Amino acid sequence: MSFYVTTPIYYVNANPHLGHAYTTIAADVASRHMRQRGEDVFFLTGTDEHGSKVARSAAAAGLSPKEFCDQVSAVFRQLTTDLRATNDFFIRTSDPEHETFVQAFVERMRASGDVYEDTYSGLYCTACEAFYTDDDLVDGMCPIHGTPPEWVEEKNWFFRLSAYEDRLRALYDERPEFVLPRARYNEARAFIEGGLKDISLSRASIEWGVPVPWEPDQVIYVWIDALINYTSALTYARPGEDLTDRYWPARWQVLGKDILKFHAVIWPAMLMSAGYDVPQQLLIHGFLTVREAKMSKSVGNVLDPFRVIDRYGLDALRFYLFRDVRFGGDGDVSYERVHDRFNLELANDLGNLLSRTVAMTGKYRDGVAPSGTVDPAIGATLERSAAAFAAHVDRFELTEALEAAWESVRALNRFVEERAPWNLAKDPAAAAELDDVLYTLQDGLRVIAVIIASFVPDAAAAILAAVGSDGSEASWDNVAPGLLPAGASAQLAGPLFPRVDEPLA
Repeated sequence: MSFYVTTPIYYVNANPHLGHAYTTIAADVASRHMRQRGEDVFFLTGTDEHGSKVARSAAAAGLSPKEFCDQVSAVFRQLTTDLRATNDFFIRTSDPEHETFVQAFVERMRASGDVYEDTYSGLYCTACEAFYTDDDLVDGMCPIHGTPPEWVEEKNWFFRLSAYEDRLRALYDERPEFVLPRARYNEARAFIEGGLKDISLSRASIEWGVPVPWEPDQVIYVWIDALINYTSALTYARPGEDLTDRYWPARWQVLGKDILKFHAVIWPAMLMSAGYDVPQQLLIHGFLTVREAKMSKSVGNVLDPFRVIDRYGLDALRFYLFRDVRFGGDGDVSYERVHDRFNLELANDLGNLLSRTVAMTGKYRDGVAPSGTVDPAIGATLERSAAAFAAHVDRFELTEALEAAWESVRALNRFVEERAPWNLAKDPAAAAELDDVLYTLQDGLRVIAVIIASFVPDAAAAILAAVGSDGSEASWDNVAPGLLPAGASAQLAGPLFPRVDEPLA
């Protein structure tokens, strides 16, 4: 089965923050896990580079729009590298291949009779690159940025979005899980039920964008241009190969709730107009907040993912974001919470469990896994954790998936205390029981590493190496208990998660 997973492409008006990392990691976790299960995965991310906001930011920096985009896009690309994201391609909407595809896509929409010329007059938020009605505003301000929109009046080309009301309503009726979580499905459905108005397909007052093919003096509206990236990328991600038939429609499109209408209403209508199937699922996450205010580059209340990585390591960031913030809802984040999760769960629960297991195996069995059997209760817990983890990822319940894994971490910690290997080691008659306990711990850690490898890939590889299992064995085929061979070496190069004394400020 093919799995095409996308993030939204990130707007390059300023550098990335923790919110961008959250979305990228979510898509990466899903991609890694599905690869573990043997699926054919293609994972796309990238940058959105056209529009008036970028042009203004470039002018303020004393750069051309392309020079500005080259600089900021490179920072976003570096973030994907620093996050160890396993994306198969990084698209830029300034790629000439993308621009050519966009022009062909809108020509298909025009050939369907869905594009016409008219005059637009209304309110426009440059920060959102979005049009608003008076009803959309909050106290006269943009509902996302809290800034006053500008009045825009110009002759544009329009997309006949209103013609797709019935087809969109039918889509939502036929596919009740098209948008998850359900609250976002209801919100998107309400947009449709409220009546759809045609939208501008072009802008006449902007130069930085993809020229309208039949009227090059205008450029294609940045959101029309941006949404098409999900299909354009498949045509040139691998030179000389068109991957569209293999991967489209996308299995999972991951995005934030602030761009729901564009993806859940306008995007499927565009695809219908151009003759494409719609995505299988749109997965919508909430806002990361700091002291209950939405994290925003324009507001300045951002948490720096690079600082978190420098202090705690990448796995800690990947773990924290989904341990603390349930996918689909808003979640307050802080450096203090990162610190607490790191020390209490990663360093103590998991790191200390591994350290104790390796130390006891070294002390009592010369550092190798004894010929033992997995404790039945622990084996059942591990199997339950693995099954629940996979089921939660299938529903994109990433916080719940981690909780399912941690059920086994906690169970092994209780098992150590209850079975007290240090006492068993004092009694020669308990040698076989000690073998079973040590084997259960060593093999149990192996299973846990396989389960959580998509979230904490470096730690999972380190655990597998420490218990004598090849790091390449993170395939889901190896998630069953009892597969560690007797004689596997147990050795630890250093603490899995060295404790950190002070949180970032």
